[in-house]
Amino acid sequence: MSDSKHPKDIKPNHPDRRRFLLSAGAAAAGAGFVAHELATVRPAVAGEAAAPKTVQIAAAETPIGPKWWPSKWGAEDQAGASNHITPEKVMAASALIKTGKVYSLGHTYEPEMPLFGSRAFAVRIPGAPTGGVFGNNKIIWNDEFLATEIGQVGTQFDGLGHIGVQVGDDGNQGERRFYNGFSMAEMAGAYGLQKLGVENVRPIFSRGILLDIKGLKGQTLAAGTEISVADIEAALEKQGLSGSDVTAGDAVVIRTGWSDHWIKDNATYNAGAPGIGVEAGLWLGEKDVVLVGSDTWPVEVVPNPDSNLAFPVHQELITKRGIYLHENLNLEQLAADGQWQFAYVFAPVPIKGATGSPGNPIAVT
Repeated sequence: MSDSKHPKDIKPNHPDRRRFLLSAGAAAAGAGFVAHELATVRPAVAGEAAAPKTVQIAAAETPIGPKWWPSKWGAEDQAGASNHITPEKVMAASALIKTGKVYSLGHTYEPEMPLFGSRAFAVRIPGAPTGGVFGNNKIIWNDEFLATEIGQVGTQFDGLGHIGVQVGDDGNQGERRFYNGFSMAEMAGAYGLQKLGVENVRPIFSRGILLDIKGLKGQTLAAGTEISVADIEAALEKQGLSGSDVTAGDAVVIRTGWSDHWIKDNATYNAGAPGIGVEAGLWLGEKDVVLVGSDTWPVEVVPNPDSNLAFPVHQELITKRGIYLHENLNLEQLAADGQWQFAYVFAPVPIKGATGSPGNPIAVT
C-alpha cells in the first residue's frame, strides 16, 4: 500500500473563501453607492467609539471609478502590463544575475493543496502502463489525465479575463467590463474566452523585487492584516532600497509567511489572508509594475477592512491597469538567502481562452 495520505487524513480545503464573496455582496447591496476616494476615517464624536475604516473606491461612471478604457497600449490591446517586457527590460533584469542560482517559486500541484470552494485537482495514469508493449525493443509508456480548473488552482497566474466589473444593469453582458473595456458579450464562449485569454500574455522576464513583510514584522502575519504603503516602504528601506527603486515593468512579490499553513492547515490557509489593501494596491499600480505576487491565495487582504468590498485590489490592478497577480508563491528560500532583487521569469501556459495559468515561476540571482 502507498504511504501517501489517505483522503480521510487530509485536512479539508473548506470553501471559506466563498464566504467573503457572499458577505461582501450582501453588505454592498445594503450599503448602496459609494464615492471614489481613498481610505477615509470619520473622526469619533466625544464619548463614541471610533468609526471603522471604510475604503471607498467607486464613482459615478462605474462601481470602481471613472471609465478605465481604452488602455494606454491601444483599444485592442490584450497583453496588458506584459507590454513592459521589452528587450531593454530583459537586458536590465539579466544584469541582476550574478551567481546563476535558480529558485523555484511555485508549489507542487497535488490533491492535498488548498483549493477554492469545490475546485478539484485529480491526476490519473490510465492503463499502468498507458501504452505498449510494442516493437522488438518492448517499449512501454505512461500518459496522464488531469482534471482541474487548470488556471485557477495551486500557484496561479491571474490573466486579464479573470476579473471584471458589472457596470450596468444585472444580466447586461454588454456592461460587464474587463481590462481595456472588453465586455462579457465580446468575451463569452463555451470553449474559452474570445478575448483576453491567457495566450495573449507576453512571456515575462523582468526585474523582481521581494518585499519581506514577514521579516519586517518578525512573524507570520495574521489573516485580515492589511499591508500598508508604510509597510512596503519600511521593508524596502530595511532591504537597502526605496520606493523610487520600484519601476515600470518590475515584478513585485510579497512574503507574509502565509505559506507556513500550506497543506499543513488548509482550513486556516483558506479562511482569510494577510495582504495589500487598496492603498498599497494603488501605490503599486501607480508604479506600473508588470505583476504583484504573494505567498497567499488572494495577494490582497481578506477579509477587506471595508466589509462592503469583495477583492477590490484585483479590480484595481487586473481590470483597470492590466497588471497581473501571481498567487500562492513559495518565497521562503528566496527570503532565507536575502535575495531582494533578481530576474523573475514566467511564461504562462498559452491555453487559448483560459482565465489564468499554472506553472513554476523562477527567480535567478
